[in-house]
Amino acid sequence: MPLPKRRHSNTRTRKRRSHDALTIPNLTECPNCHERKLPHRVCPACGYYRGREVVKREEV
Repeated sequence: MPLPKRRHSNTRTRKRRSHDALTIPNLTECPNCHERKLPHRVCPACGYYRGREVVKREEV
């Protein structure tokens, strides 16, 4: 198995790792209950997706 001849410099390592940062997920507003939710997913608060109730939620 081949081995590197020289060690990678700190700059080269940091350039590679510059793309590893985590990003905050984009949240959109649910048009039904106006809670924040992930796009293209069922709203966890009301259970609606694209104007239709997909998940039955109990009223508390």
